[in-house]
Amino acid sequence: MSIKFGTDGWRAVIAEDFTFENVRLVAQATANAVLARHTGAQAPEVVVGFDTRFLSDRFAIETACVLAANDIVVWLSRADAPTPAISYNVKAKQAAAGVMITASHNPPRYNGYKLKASYGASATAEETQLVEQHIEKLLASGAKPRLMNYEQALASERIRRFDPSWPYYQHLSQLIDFDAINSRELNVVADAMWGAGRGAFPSLLARTRTRVTEIRGALNPGFGGIHPEPIPKFLKEVVATVKNLHADVGLVTDGDADRSGAVDNLGRFVDPHHIMALSLRHLLTQRRMRGAVVKTISTTAMLDKMARHYDLPLYETPVGFNHIGDLMMKHDVLIGGEESGGISIKGHIPEGDGVLMGLLLLEVMSRWEGTLAELIADLQSEFGPAVYGRSDFRLERQLNKKDIVRQLEENAPARLNGQSVQRVNKLDGVKYYMADDSWLLIRPSGTEPVLRVYAEAPTQSDVDMLLGEGGALGKALMR
Repeated sequence: MSIKFGTDGWRAVIAEDFTFENVRLVAQATANAVLARHTGAQAPEVVVGFDTRFLSDRFAIETACVLAANDIVVWLSRADAPTPAISYNVKAKQAAAGVMITASHNPPRYNGYKLKASYGASATAEETQLVEQHIEKLLASGAKPRLMNYEQALASERIRRFDPSWPYYQHLSQLIDFDAINSRELNVVADAMWGAGRGAFPSLLARTRTRVTEIRGALNPGFGGIHPEPIPKFLKEVVATVKNLHADVGLVTDGDADRSGAVDNLGRFVDPHHIMALSLRHLLTQRRMRGAVVKTISTTAMLDKMARHYDLPLYETPVGFNHIGDLMMKHDVLIGGEESGGISIKGHIPEGDGVLMGLLLLEVMSRWEGTLAELIADLQSEFGPAVYGRSDFRLERQLNKKDIVRQLEENAPARLNGQSVQRVNKLDGVKYYMADDSWLLIRPSGTEPVLRVYAEAPTQSDVDMLLGEGGALGKALMR
């Protein structure tokens, strides 16, 4: 098989391609890549973590044993932990790299191998390509991965078990105003979706007067038959719990807790667009912070309005937090995020963090006298109206991505939903901007015959119309 890294690691189906043999192969390639860059006298260090998926802990141990056999010191998490906790520890320990065994929000049958860079973010394309090259060399030569006995590695301190949560929690305590949260005495439902974010909110908020009820926090590798992704169709339980407990908010994290979502006091889904916009306004008006805004092309135009209103630089990137992370390291960025829920702020690592953003939402609420529903209505009155939607349309066959983009640009409609198309953007797929500030984005998948269609407009009916027109444009490509 061919092992290829996407924008955030390698993912495959457990027992089909994601096997112990292949994980050892990738771990050996990782070791070779780390050692090729290492110039110090002391052995390089790598941090290894894992989520709650089936066999994730065993895959992590196997990875650690391969790295240890290559004279690399491995800091191996004692228990499942959020991806941002592992990433933060990579930076805090000044390690050469990090590995997180997780498939994030993917279905339970998948697992994955995320490679982290020394600065606490996803490895760059160049770094992952180097690992891929070493995989190819190993396969071509027939060389077997080195493997050290686990107990021997522990005894020699080649593998060192540690708790990544507390250094990470201490760091978050420097980014969040827990005194403000304490003053509000909020009633919070924390939904871990059976993922690695379990226990995070109860632990972090234990010293405040916040009442926290955690749901779906048990170890359940099957995720209760759902995808651990914070989108409405998988959040019925948290919606019901918020309503039953008359809670102020429901905080949701995905399978490895690098994405966030929320539910307001009325049980309505609060998408990452609103979480990011509320956070930006809070950082600017309450904390008096400044800096650039970074957003993916599929993220709300409310951020564009806010950047203009507050005179902030704004950068738009292709989809994928790795693009955001790159800019966060190069510029003075106040906040960066994407529509799927990966968001980070100034002072943190350049990595999406669902735990951080859940806490920041509580801080935002603590400075507001009304409910979260009223807070969102206030945001909409100032920078909206903005309603967002997304649909995926399956094509009859796989089409060339570049050809799809070219055809969508060449055949750009003059009007969409009765509004004139003002301009077209090809940064990632094709995005049409309309006269009323609504937009439609069509992104073809590079790996399967699917068109991802995103839209934002003043009303839900406008969004539905745009999504339908986007699907029709895609189907026309099949003729």
